Amino acid sequence: MAFPDSFLEELRNRLPLSGVVGRSVRLIKRGREFTGLCPFHNEKSPSFTVNDDKGFFHCFGCGAHGDVIGFVMRNSGLAFPEAVEQLAQEAGLAVPQVRPEDRQKADQVATLGKAMEEAAKWFQAQLQASVGAEARAYIQKRGLKPETIERFRLGYAPQSRTAMKEALLARGLPEPLLVEAGLLIKPEDGGPSYDRFRHRVMFPIGDRRGRVIAFGGRALDPDAPAKYLNSPETPLFHKGRNLYNHALAREAARESGTVVVVEGYMDVIALAQAGIEHAVAPLGTALTEEQIALLWRLSAEPILCFDGDNAGIRAAMRAADRALPLLEPGHSFRFAILPGGQDPDDLVRNQGRQAMEEVLAAALPMADILWRKETEGRPLDTPERRAALEAALFGLAGQIKNPAVQNHYRDHFRSRLRTLFAPPPRTWTPRARPGFPNGRPQQPEGFRGPMPPSQERTEKALLAAVLAHPWLLEEHGEAFAALAFPPGPLDSLKSRILEEASRHPGLDGEAFATHLRQRGLGAQLDLVTGEAGRILEPFARSETPPDKVERGWWQAVQRYRLAELEQELAVAEAELANNTNPEAWQRFVALKAEVGSARSQVSASDTE
Repeated sequence: MAFPDSFLEELRNRLPLSGVVGRSVRLIKRGREFTGLCPFHNEKSPSFTVNDDKGFFHCFGCGAHGDVIGFVMRNSGLAFPEAVEQLAQEAGLAVPQVRPEDRQKADQVATLGKAMEEAAKWFQAQLQASVGAEARAYIQKRGLKPETIERFRLGYAPQSRTAMKEALLARGLPEPLLVEAGLLIKPEDGGPSYDRFRHRVMFPIGDRRGRVIAFGGRALDPDAPAKYLNSPETPLFHKGRNLYNHALAREAARESGTVVVVEGYMDVIALAQAGIEHAVAPLGTALTEEQIALLWRLSAEPILCFDGDNAGIRAAMRAADRALPLLEPGHSFRFAILPGGQDPDDLVRNQGRQAMEEVLAAALPMADILWRKETEGRPLDTPERRAALEAALFGLAGQIKNPAVQNHYRDHFRSRLRTLFAPPPRTWTPRARPGFPNGRPQQPEGFRGPMPPSQERTEKALLAAVLAHPWLLEEHGEAFAALAFPPGPLDSLKSRILEEASRHPGLDGEAFATHLRQRGLGAQLDLVTGEAGRILEPFARSETPPDKVERGWWQAVQRYRLAELEQELAVAEAELANNTNPEAWQRFVALKAEVGSARSQVSASDTE
């Protein structure tokens, strides 16, 4: 029994391979793969690997290899149709009934693919011919190298009503097929068909395997009604289910640990030429649920990159709204805003790859974008307006379908609201007391009271220690992740350290720092490591013995957490002065107990 390719691909996309294999094999995550004992032969050391990104399993011992369907067939002894039906039921997909007309449609899709490939070759040839001189001049003006043009298979559609039509008909491709592929337009009045793309630079659009399924055309005539023109929806092409450069970006995304989403074809191509090869683009529409799912298969936290003008900011907000309900534990988005209204193409051509890497390294998490969306320009001078902000933020959190993520967003917004609404610190003037000069007791000569280290100094010390001694994260990763640094470069660096350490465990300090710099984090690292030898605590230095590193680092974590709790307690106490409801009182009492416990821990730690 044959099944449509589109159905089988949807089945594979809906069921992560590790989840299916993990029901019968104990899997251990190793970087971006899982390993375990092969279920198909006896072994004592694991040689069986599962890769969700690539969608296959492989055993280096017995050579077993295949996708999720192949695994179920081998593991359960099922025939192909039975394995497909079992997995379809699990995925909630109806198994299509393959009828003669379905087989005919599958054959038609294959023929459409052939037509698109032939068209791509023809467009490429036209670009290199004399007729393509203007298109070549445009491409060279955009700074593209010959190898880039070849890699992305750029082409040219001549200024002719029927040039492509005549060429493809001569190659044996029938006119109705070319119309269905979207290459020709057939007028409703019954007139002769004509080429859809004319006098345009052509960008082939590939599917997840790199097969040409559509085209985008950039007009060379400045008076053209549409600057960019895409293929219409066809049996091959659904713009909301595909990403430009998906196939080429997959491996680069796996290597870099993330994927960058930009707005246009030229942005993708310019970034790839500059060495940032893990970029993709939606196809002229806002991100769809299907595209978000594709992105999360490439990376747990894709970076959405937008121009820094008002239109770019609005696009970022729309993307955040679209993705918000779909957030899952470990799956979100980060948002990179380009400076000065530039797009990625402009930035890498004018300032180089490093400038773009710095923009990507400073990408903001989803929570920060949502906070910015609701707080920018909003007056907060009355209780009613502050209540409206709180309602808006909690309304956003309520859109998240996953209850765990929703709860953490509520906690995050609640914490930031407490800080935002906290009363300004009170100034205290000692009351005059008789018998003392100046009205207050004098300190003994030479006495100097303890000065608490600044919050930023402590943050830098904690980060520098982890950078010099990445093994700290193996024992204290959860405590490090729980530290609530204020939004900014240091908090962004903390998130990237955790992300990269989980993907590349076992690196020493020097190798880890080199790895982070290669990921474009040089500017953030310099904020921390540039001062490590001069002002930071001894535990943050690379030459400090491990036992002293761990003891000093842990003490600093406890003191930092105590300072956070004391600040929260002060806010709760101020709230209690104007709010006597039971909830405010319970919050104050709970925080006071937590502060007391934290003080005891700090005191005990300091005396060790």
